[in-house]
Amino acid sequence: MVRIRVLVVDDHRIFAESLAAALAAEPDVDVSAAGSGPAALRCLERAAAEGRRFDVLLVDADLGGMVPGGRPAVPVQESNADGLVDGISLVAGVRSAQPAVRTVVLAEKDDPRRAALALGAGASGWVAKDCSLARLLTVIRGVLRDETHLPPALLTGVLRELTAARKHRTESERLVEALTPREREVLRCMVAGLGRKAVAERLFLSPHTVRTHMQNVLGKLGVHSTLAAVALARRAGVGPVDLASAGNVVERGGQLA
Repeated sequence: MVRIRVLVVDDHRIFAESLAAALAAEPDVDVSAAGSGPAALRCLERAAAEGRRFDVLLVDADLGGMVPGGRPAVPVQESNADGLVDGISLVAGVRSAQPAVRTVVLAEKDDPRRAALALGAGASGWVAKDCSLARLLTVIRGVLRDETHLPPALLTGVLRELTAARKHRTESERLVEALTPREREVLRCMVAGLGRKAVAERLFLSPHTVRTHMQNVLGKLGVHSTLAAVALARRAGVGPVDLASAGNVVERGGQLA
C-alpha cells in the first residue's frame, strides 16, 4: 500500500492534534503536526534529508509564528511589522523549497482574496476547517493527482481576484520596462532596502545622482514613496540586488528628502 505522508501545520494545538489523530486512523495516511511555520520548515528539511518527504501540507490560513530576530523564515506575502508569518507565506516558501509537496490551506471562513493569494503562492486547495473528514481526504488525494480544489461558492470571487491581480501585474511590468537599465538597478537596490547613501556607495555614484535616479523611478512608476515603488516592483517580479556580494551597510527606511 502506498502511504500518503501529511504534515498538519496549525498553531492551535487542540485542533492540530485532533485533525492529526483523525487522519492517522486512515490505513494509507502517515501524519505529523507542527505548530508554526519555522517548525514546519524544520520538519520538511529533516524528512527530505532522511529520504521520506511529505506529500501534502495542511496549512492554517491564519498561522502566526514569531521568527527569531523578527525576520521571516520564508518569502513573505502578508506579514506584520513584528515578523509574524502567515500560512500563505509558508505556502510560498514551501513551493520554492520543495515544489513536489502539495499544500492545502485550511481556513476558518471563505475569503476570495486570500484564497486567490494562496493559489498564487502555490497552494493546490482551500478548504474550510469545519469540513468533513471525508471531504478533506478527497482533497488530499485529489491534489496528489494535480487537481485544484476550491469550495464552489468561492470560485467566482477567486477568478475575479486572479484576473485583477494579473491586470495589476501586467501594468506593473509595463511601467518597470519603461525604466532605463540604471534606474532598474537603483530600483532593485530600493527593493533590497538600501537607502540613498548605501545605493551611492554600491553603484559608485554621488548621493545627488542617486537622488535624481530615485526621483525618476518614482515619477515613471507613478508613485509618491519608496514603499509604493517597492510594492509595485515586487508585483512586476523585480527582485532585490544580491547584498551578500557587497559589504555595504543596509539602511532601512531611507528617504528622498
